[in-house]
Amino acid sequence: MPSIQWYGGSSIKLDCLILALIGGRLKPAKQKKLKIEGWRARWLVAIGFWLLRIWERTLRYEVDDRAGLLAKPVNESGIGAVWHNRLLVMPFVLKRFFPDRQGAALISASRDGAWIATLVQRTGFDVVRGSSSRLGATAMLQMADVLAGGRDVVIAPDGPRGPVYELGPGIVLLAQKSGASVFPLHLEYSSCWRVKNWDRFILPRPFSKVRVIFGPAHQVAATRSEEEFEKERLRLQNAMMALVERR
Repeated sequence: MPSIQWYGGSSIKLDCLILALIGGRLKPAKQKKLKIEGWRARWLVAIGFWLLRIWERTLRYEVDDRAGLLAKPVNESGIGAVWHNRLLVMPFVLKRFFPDRQGAALISASRDGAWIATLVQRTGFDVVRGSSSRLGATAMLQMADVLAGGRDVVIAPDGPRGPVYELGPGIVLLAQKSGASVFPLHLEYSSCWRVKNWDRFILPRPFSKVRVIFGPAHQVAATRSEEEFEKERLRLQNAMMALVERR
């Protein structure tokens, strides 16, 4: 089982419940997959959800609204982009500050992704199963339909396997197809644990302060060549990285 560590401190073990909370993606590649199914899986997810909800309510929030979303809400649907290692409490953050907005989150189509998909649905979001690195045809159409219906979508563009902070092409394709703006979303924690996995997944310590950063709207331009596409991919990646203070 992977361990978590304080910033600059010693490591401690992460139990299976926290593993369930973040979708099972913390396991080393050679470890056996979780095979909990049926009522046991539903029970574990339910307990995990309420534990995460109580945990999240101990956090203190500070908002850095660089997009002006709270002062002047956006009427059009948009694409929220958040790095994978900041995902844990993001559904609660969005519901806290934008309770009236409806949307869907892109979750890995893998077996492990089913855990976090169930947790996300419990927060009130719909789920589209697919990969942000590839965003296959079915997931693309589903996400485009969500946007066309006036709802938002949220994507972790470096998930589910990384490399960390490297934006996959899927979100660029979706923005080009839909014409929707991308809104970089980010969380910085005053104190947290880091998981020893591919993106050093972040778990905020209870009662820590969370700085919620809403980045300026980013419009992805149409492209006609691989070179132009790569330029747009890097431009969006850099816009998201501009919000990151502690990697």
